Amino acid sequence: MAFIKLLLLILVIINGLENSTQVLVPDFYNESCPLLEEIVRYIMKTKVLRQPRVAAQLLRLHFHDCFVQGCDASVLLDSNGVIVSEKGANPNRNSLRGFEVIDEIKAAVEEACPLTVSCADIVTLAARDSVVLRGGPSWEVSLGRRDSLTASFDGANKFIPTPNLSLDALIANFKQQGLDTKDLVALSGAHTMGVARCVSFRQRIYDTSFAENIYEKFSSFQNSLSSICPRSGNDNKLAPLDFSTPAYFDNHYYENLVESKGLLHSDNVLVLEDQGGNIQDRVWAYASSREFFFESFVNSIIKMGNINVLTGLQGEIRKNCRFVN
Repeated sequence: MAFIKLLLLILVIINGLENSTQVLVPDFYNESCPLLEEIVRYIMKTKVLRQPRVAAQLLRLHFHDCFVQGCDASVLLDSNGVIVSEKGANPNRNSLRGFEVIDEIKAAVEEACPLTVSCADIVTLAARDSVVLRGGPSWEVSLGRRDSLTASFDGANKFIPTPNLSLDALIANFKQQGLDTKDLVALSGAHTMGVARCVSFRQRIYDTSFAENIYEKFSSFQNSLSSICPRSGNDNKLAPLDFSTPAYFDNHYYENLVESKGLLHSDNVLVLEDQGGNIQDRVWAYASSREFFFESFVNSIIKMGNINVLTGLQGEIRKNCRFVN
C-alpha cells in the first residue's frame, strides 16, 4: 500500500513537471473556450472602429508587458498589498492605455469560459487583432500563457526602452530579452501607429547634441514639431509617431526614417548611428517593401510573445486582470 502511494506521488510530480514546461499551442482553448478568438475580435473591432488609437494602445501594452518579467500580464496588475503596480513606472505613467478594453474582453471571456483563459493570452490576442484591424498582417497566436502573481515596478523602469536611447543602448536592451537587431528594427515598426507626448520627443527637437539636428533635411520637420512642443510646457501635447498615416499599420514609418522624420530619437538612431550598415540597410528594405516588413514583424512579434511565459502549473488564471485571485 505504501509503495502504491509512493508511486502515485511520483506520477503526480512528473505530471506537474510536464505541465510546468508546457509548450504554447494555437489550439490550446479549442475545447475549453472555443469562442475565445471570436469574442476578442468582436470587442476589439467595436473599440477600434470607434477610436482607432485603441489599436496602437493595445499593441504597446503587449510590448510593455513582455519586456518586464515576460508576457505574463504583470503590467495589468493594480497596486494592492505587497504588489506595486508597473502602471506607475516612468515609461507607463500617464502614458500606457487600453486597460479598460482588456477588462471588457476579460469580463466577456469569463462569462463564456470561467477561470479558463489567462489575461496574458488576451493581451497577446488583442495585440494581433490591433494590427489586423488597422491594415497590418495577421498571424496564428500560440496560446497557453498563465498570469503572474507579481508585478515589477523596478523592472518596468529598468527594462522598457526610453525615447532618447542610443542605438547601442537599444541593442543591449533588446538583447536582454533574447531579441536581436533584426527584431529591434522590425518591432520598432509598431511606431507606424499611435502618438507620443511632447515630453518624449522634446529633446529630439532642441538638444543640439543629437546627430539628426545637424541635418538640413531635419530643419523643416523640426519647425513643425516645435509648433506642437515648445521648449517648456505642453508636456502632454500629442504628436503622431507616423505623420503620414498615423492610424494605419503600414511601412511609412520606415519611409519617414530615411528622411529623418521619425518622431522619437530612438527611432532615428536606427539610421543615424548604425556604423556597420546592417540595421540601416534593413530600414531601407522595409521602406521599399511593405511585404518584407510585414513578414519580419510577424516573426519578431511571435518571438517577443514567447519571452519568459508562464505555463502549466506556474502562475494562475486571474479572474480579474487587475488583481491576483
